[in-house]
Amino acid sequence: MSVPSSAVEAFSLAGRTAIVTGASAGLGARFAAVLAQAGATVFAAARRIDRLKELADSDARIHPVACDVSLEADRTRLAETALNATGHLDILVNNAATSGETRAEDESADAFADVLGVNLTAPFHLARLTAEAPGAAGKSIINVSSVLGLVSGAPLGGASYSASKAGLIGLTRELAGQWGRSGTRVNALAPGWFRTEMTAELFGDERSRRWVERGTMLRRGGEGHELDGALLFLASDASTYCTGQVLTVDGGWTAR
Repeated sequence: MSVPSSAVEAFSLAGRTAIVTGASAGLGARFAAVLAQAGATVFAAARRIDRLKELADSDARIHPVACDVSLEADRTRLAETALNATGHLDILVNNAATSGETRAEDESADAFADVLGVNLTAPFHLARLTAEAPGAAGKSIINVSSVLGLVSGAPLGGASYSASKAGLIGLTRELAGQWGRSGTRVNALAPGWFRTEMTAELFGDERSRRWVERGTMLRRGGEGHELDGALLFLASDASTYCTGQVLTVDGGWTAR
């Protein structure tokens, strides 16, 4: 393992190939842009190809790939697209997610399974494809979990979403243990309440917004740029001795 010549160099992603799922909007689009700015060639994946093309127009290092992560064939094609273009795969950000009903009694078993398919099964498969692909000795797999994988979000949240995000943390630790000998690092990023397309309704409702503010030590929701440092730390050589960990960025929500 080479030692970076400076602390700044440790965060460089020059020469790396990355995949970011759920990259058409919100945190995923931000993640793709940040990795590209750090020098990585980024394959931004999502179902909304028009949004991805707009993102790619902002940086030549971002390449849009239409992908429905609920489909095994699409996941395989995504990894193959990155490998065929660059010959290696070094970073995976499992960000794509969906949510179910808020009340457990309103959610069917089939709907519950569908959420786990997107939020847990797909990340497992993509992690396997990344670990098995040619690439740098120190690959980095980042599973985007949530504070709802750590604590209850009631009266908000949802049984399937929370279960999938908690499962993703367990998966992170297990894969880190299994793949550590090869140098592959697997960590989880657990954001708190961030302003995104997915939480627009939450922050648009005054009562819900105040609920977030009351429960967050910094008394506000997070902004997308406040995850940049955590993402770059986990993706880069700055975290070469960090694996199986959950990096929580939540304004103090889970420290109450």
